Amino acid sequence: MSALLQLTGIRKSFGDHEVLAGIDLDVSAHEVVALVGASGSGKSTLLRCINLLERIDDGRIVLDGEDISDPRVDADRVRARIGVVFQQYNLFPHLRVIDNVTLAARYVHGFSKADATAKGLELLERIGLGRKAHEYPDRLSGGQQQRVAIVRSLVTDPALLLLDEITSALDPELVGEVLDLVGSLRAQGTTILMATHEMAFAREIADRVVFLDAGEIIEAAAPEAFFDHPQHERTQRFLARLRR
Repeated sequence: MSALLQLTGIRKSFGDHEVLAGIDLDVSAHEVVALVGASGSGKSTLLRCINLLERIDDGRIVLDGEDISDPRVDADRVRARIGVVFQQYNLFPHLRVIDNVTLAARYVHGFSKADATAKGLELLERIGLGRKAHEYPDRLSGGQQQRVAIVRSLVTDPALLLLDEITSALDPELVGEVLDLVGSLRAQGTTILMATHEMAFAREIADRVVFLDAGEIIEAAAPEAFFDHPQHERTQRFLARLRR
């Protein structure tokens, strides 16, 4: 598989604190890569850098052959090719579901209202929320709101989907419906880079698991090898803490 995303020597600091200390990572087209690690390991910052919400201090980010870390790049045009879903749903409470789903597509990415609405309704129907299209977000459960946020990120047919701990704000009983949606996206061939603390899900859904610690990639392997036969002592300690 060809590399859709190439990260080379990515460094990012906030003041004197280096959060990313030289990240090298390739993500192939149609691959699902899970980023795991303790809080503060750099997972969320890495995703924000890829989506150009944070400018890197050094290194190179290449998306489908284009150097998107070049400061001259139009960030909005790049973000049109990248879907991103954060921990919080970030839905506008005063807008109906369909308007939340289509807002960025219409006003940032230039979709007509008709095209954006048709695509939004199609995606909502596909995940079983078509009947909720004209409801306000506060009429939906947390799991439904997060699924709407995922649909919003898919309206523009992004080349890459970034998921940042998308189940961390959900009650445990709602986690499954969101993870089921991610599983269906994987089956459709969506390229996904996700930060997650759901280890069982990472094992089941990811093609590769990447362990970050103190802003460095310590180990990257297929799920079975990563979880059953970790090679690095820091990886072994991380997994041992999770099993306690």
